[in-house]
Amino acid sequence: MELLGTLLRGLVIGFSIAAPVGPIGVLCIRRTLADGRYAGFLSGLGAASADALYGCVAAFGLTSVSGFLVDQQLLLRLVGGAFLLYLGFRIFREQPDEREAAISGTSYGGLARAYSSTFLLTITNPLTILSFAATFAGLGLVESAGYVLATVLVLGVFSGSALWWLLLSGSVSLFSSRLGLGTLRWVNRASGTIIFSFGVAALLSLLRGL
Repeated sequence: MELLGTLLRGLVIGFSIAAPVGPIGVLCIRRTLADGRYAGFLSGLGAASADALYGCVAAFGLTSVSGFLVDQQLLLRLVGGAFLLYLGFRIFREQPDEREAAISGTSYGGLARAYSSTFLLTITNPLTILSFAATFAGLGLVESAGYVLATVLVLGVFSGSALWWLLLSGSVSLFSSRLGLGTLRWVNRASGTIIFSFGVAALLSLLRGL
């Protein structure tokens, strides 16, 4: 019962941390609409993998790793902000009518890029590990957890985060077949602008912190 309880707590934590709609959520929605459900879900799964990795660092008490990430947070956030600018600009300019019948987002290369891009965006936000560490400590999960329970906890975090992205991409995909090329162009422009704005906000926050 203790294992099941730990798994469920990890699932709730992972789901709760993933659910707020930020740049990853916008990217997942846009890719689902433009490239299909698999591209959207793989985008979310990249974020879920990064969440699980940070959850693992927090759960196993890897203080040297977490300390290094926090020390390098300015550089990591700079990379993340610049990457958001690049993605936003690229999505804004993309023309959906250039894709023809075979959607590039459903190819193996497209799916790999969908996964790796969101993994990179999430992993360059070291504040995520502080969120996990604070949540685990607040619930008393770290102090009472051995290696087995810590592993189950991280598995729950990954499952909860993945569940959110599965629900989001599955729900959005219900509307994708009804969208014409004109609507998809506006989806690209709107999502590109939003993601670019997140990048600008991230870089401005760095300037305020200097």
